[in-house]
Amino acid sequence: MLTSQTAEILIPQLIRAAILTDIATIKQLSKPIDAADLSFILRKIETPQARFIIENIEIAKAAIILAELEPELRTPFLKTFTAEELAPLLNEMESDDIADMLNEQHDALFLETVIAMLDSRKSEDVRELAHYDADCAGGLMSKELIKINISWTVGQCMEEIKQQAERVKKVFSVYVVDNQGKFLGRVSLKTIIISDRETKISEIYLQNAISIETYQSQDEVIEIMQKYDLETVPIVNVQGHLVGRIMIDDIVDVIKEQAELDQRAMSGLAEDVDETDTVWKLSRARLPWLLIGMSGGLLGASFLGTFTKELLLVPAMAFFIPLITATGGNVGIQSSTVIIQTLAESRLYKTTWYQRLYKTIAVALVNGTAISSFVYLFNYFVMSNIALAFVVSVALFAVVLLASITGTATPIILDKLGINPALASGPFITTANDLLGLAVYFWVARLLL
Repeated sequence: MLTSQTAEILIPQLIRAAILTDIATIKQLSKPIDAADLSFILRKIETPQARFIIENIEIAKAAIILAELEPELRTPFLKTFTAEELAPLLNEMESDDIADMLNEQHDALFLETVIAMLDSRKSEDVRELAHYDADCAGGLMSKELIKINISWTVGQCMEEIKQQAERVKKVFSVYVVDNQGKFLGRVSLKTIIISDRETKISEIYLQNAISIETYQSQDEVIEIMQKYDLETVPIVNVQGHLVGRIMIDDIVDVIKEQAELDQRAMSGLAEDVDETDTVWKLSRARLPWLLIGMSGGLLGASFLGTFTKELLLVPAMAFFIPLITATGGNVGIQSSTVIIQTLAESRLYKTTWYQRLYKTIAVALVNGTAISSFVYLFNYFVMSNIALAFVVSVALFAVVLLASITGTATPIILDKLGINPALASGPFITTANDLLGLAVYFWVARLLL
């Protein structure tokens, strides 16, 4: 594992070697470094030097590095390569990584040229994968796998594994098919190793093994692999023919991407950015939700302006405005977070929307009673204003109830509209609950005082 101190030493050495076109030094420095660590180092190096290093290290390691790079870094980097230079690197990758990488390039002629220069098997696989949407099982699968006929023996199976060892880098299971290529089950490597060479595959294979169809969504793939703790899962078409497999590393990438999208949505970022982006791009990503939040603040100020009379009569009411808005925001975010988690694992939670709403109201009644009672006792003994204590307590109870309902309903509605429900945990729900809390607080005050 590469430490930050080692990276700081290696980076200037690799840059110097690249500038001096010192291929021997580049090979010497890069040889003991893992591909993932070398990928991290190359992110810190300017494109011309990074490209020279890529061209002069082991081709298998270079292919892994390209596959590891984030799309926003990889896309401009690949534009510096010609099709002839890129094809040998891509031939070292798995078909799904090639398809993803080429789909990032928006030059159709370049794309077709590169695919044509791949070896025939790889080219055919990439063309097939290009027909699938990126967010379905077909778009996530790779074509590299080992399949055997159910009539084979263990010895024939082992010979097939040896023959495919170069093409299939990772072997978790061997998949069993019939003469028409229909998926029947799988055999684990452990079973193959401990079985006699003359044993028939039909005697040892696992029937009714889990498989996923090409059209199923990536969310379904994630849920199935998590539920059954799978390292890899076979993919079949609608006729039941085995067409590929999805491995756990591909699913981890999808989970990470989804988590980043949700985190950005909850933080109020309009697009994918990091600290290396330009000032303009960073501002553009943050400004929309800041403006929405500011608009909510201006509406809140206008709200307060309509209740000047109440504030003049009972100035102490102003002390509890932050309490009301903060409580409403917190309750709304808590409720929406639980619902978002439920929506993300919808296959595991079979509750209907009214069952969720019923439970939300029940929880809100308990929490609202506890919070409002605590605030009433505090006001009663500390501020000695029974009327104000009653108003604040009733308002808090109503705010907790309404914010819970809002926090539950908003992500469900957004999900039905095809919008990322994580937006319900961001500035949107906070601003909405601030306004709702103020309205409820002063409306209760006007009624009771």
